[in-house]
Amino acid sequence: MLLPCAAAIAQLPGPNAPEQVAPIPPDTPLPPAPPAEPAQPSGLARWLNPSTAPFIPVPEIATDPNGGTTLGLLPVWLSTNDEHQIDRIIAPDVLHNTYFGYGMHARLYEYPSEDQQWSATVGIKERVERELDLEYQIGRERNERWSFTTSLISDRSGTPRFYGIGNRTTESAESNYTAQQQLADGQIGLNLSHTWQLAYTVRARFMDVLPGTLPGIDSIQQLYGNAELGSGREFLQRLSLAYDTRDDLTIPRHGMQWIVYTGVATRDCFFNEQLYKEAGFDGRMFWPVFADTVLAAHMSLRYLLSDHNTPFWTLNTLGGESSVLGSEEPLRGYGAGRYTDKDGYATSLELRHQVFSFGALSSRVDIEVTPFVDAGRVFADSSTFPLAHVHAIGGVGFRGIARPFVVGYVDVGYGSEGAAVFTGINYPF
Repeated sequence: MLLPCAAAIAQLPGPNAPEQVAPIPPDTPLPPAPPAEPAQPSGLARWLNPSTAPFIPVPEIATDPNGGTTLGLLPVWLSTNDEHQIDRIIAPDVLHNTYFGYGMHARLYEYPSEDQQWSATVGIKERVERELDLEYQIGRERNERWSFTTSLISDRSGTPRFYGIGNRTTESAESNYTAQQQLADGQIGLNLSHTWQLAYTVRARFMDVLPGTLPGIDSIQQLYGNAELGSGREFLQRLSLAYDTRDDLTIPRHGMQWIVYTGVATRDCFFNEQLYKEAGFDGRMFWPVFADTVLAAHMSLRYLLSDHNTPFWTLNTLGGESSVLGSEEPLRGYGAGRYTDKDGYATSLELRHQVFSFGALSSRVDIEVTPFVDAGRVFADSSTFPLAHVHAIGGVGFRGIARPFVVGYVDVGYGSEGAAVFTGINYPF
């Protein structure tokens, strides 16, 4: 009885015997081969494809109403993190400007986290213009007790305009000057909650208003005399209270931000010769209309109180493409500084509609088309009704967005003095 068992055991494969493979029936279909990896573009095709190019070659074409025509090339290197979000931008450029000749910039933007970022820009042109701009922010998300922002600026700009004081100055009153300034600004914010912040700002600015250099435009002292040059110093202290429910600080889709503030400016750092007192508010609101469309609104009002021979460069201005708290407000059918006076009101409305997206250097770029309207006025008497006799313009913007930190824009506006085109980074508000 043991012989059949022994024979069966003897036929079992040993530990070193080759593995037995069952034969495949001839009519059994073979599994499909794995898909081949797509061929990566090479040569010129690699450079022309935004998703594979080593950098993005951006043509630089600007026709700022004050700055003349600028043509150049802006090669942009993007670095992304593990979430495919941009955390570094290197963006030098070479350019030619009709007023100031050939020039170049070196730019570095660092985004270590959504709570912290810093940037450095250095620029020079053949004639007149120089630029150094350093900025640092930490505590942007207001998740900790304190937030801190600081900036250092040293520049010389030959493009500023002055048309006199008032809301009805004419285009024929245009003058040009060279603004040379050094500015140090710091803000410390006490975050009462994620929504509420109490902030203290201190700013020191040294300004020289030098004769203009642009051909065909009278220099400021030729039209307004040396009294209007207003070179001097400004030391500002400001206290502000902010309420902020925006879902994102750079590219918001819903929520609002309201800031009320008051401050005092003096001629020296001992705060014993007053220039002016200020009071105002600034509001920004965002509503998602559709999944790809956001309605954005902005409104600001600022009063200068008990001023004492305040130089014109500290007053409220209306014109240009950007909003700066307690300073300039957009009116994108005119160049920066088109209207100047003690007090100022401004409002803007934009419909930000995303039309398509594409991949670029491991990130995604969204393209927006944005019709907009701006309106505002400046005035000297605090009893003036701000909504009377406003200047209004309409236009359309084109924005490229690389989340979470980068917005590039081309805005074209039209006002009573014709069209104006602006380019740059960040939303106007």
